[in-house]
Amino acid sequence: MDLAPRPERPAYTDLDRPPLQARALTRAILAAPPWREVHVLQSVASTNDLAVTAARAGQAEGMVVVAEHQTGGRGRLDRQWVSPPRAGLTFTVLLRPGVAPAVRPWLPMLLAACAAEAVSARCDLDVSLKWPNDLLVGGRKVGGVLAESTGDAVVVGIGINVSTRSDELPRDDATSLSLETARPVDRGPLLLALLRAMGSAYVHWNGDAEAARSRYLERCDTVGRAVSVLLPGNAVLAGEATDVDATGRLVVTAPDGVTTAVSAGDVVHVRPA
Repeated sequence: MDLAPRPERPAYTDLDRPPLQARALTRAILAAPPWREVHVLQSVASTNDLAVTAARAGQAEGMVVVAEHQTGGRGRLDRQWVSPPRAGLTFTVLLRPGVAPAVRPWLPMLLAACAAEAVSARCDLDVSLKWPNDLLVGGRKVGGVLAESTGDAVVVGIGINVSTRSDELPRDDATSLSLETARPVDRGPLLLALLRAMGSAYVHWNGDAEAARSRYLERCDTVGRAVSVLLPGNAVLAGEATDVDATGRLVVTAPDGVTTAVSAGDVVHVRPA
């Protein structure tokens, strides 16, 4: 795996989508533990795959891998994450949380909440979460989080549509920060805001599942809504999302009062008739 820094180009042709500067980003985050270094790569298949390989090779926590263009990005449920070059933020962080394995699933949910908070503050938008880790603005998906574990390491990948135009979005229910703010959004300061928020939450988190759950629920827009959940095997569960339990599962109450805790599934927020 080649994570050697590339020469940074002083000029660029697309003024709406300037490149990220790895050295400047690394200097800026050195005072924000646990981050140690930022690698900006022009084109890779998957930043998560690179981080997993680095973790297995013994890389210390705190590495951040950013792709200006990701050709094989993945979302949840093996979906493809598509974004034009430099139109979004696509990055992965490598962490080695010293917490019990049973509470590790809360880490990506905690970081998703931090990401929603950071984007909200930076862009003056109301960013919420659809269970488990989709970032929404006005009910439309603007980003997502995908975590993978290997040994004692957890790699957390985040993708956010920043300057993506409406004709570049892969789905009708997607959006971008520039579309929502009606102005350009600088990816460099946004990335720093995300890393600072996520880093602060991570270093102060001691594995307290209830603390992570409480912070997550503050941003979760799924609880309290009518939902339709496509479960593994194509079964459909319909009802009201009434809670996220202590293990991070979505609790759905059917019309007959039967409750089901869902650990994996594709959630649709059902609009009132």
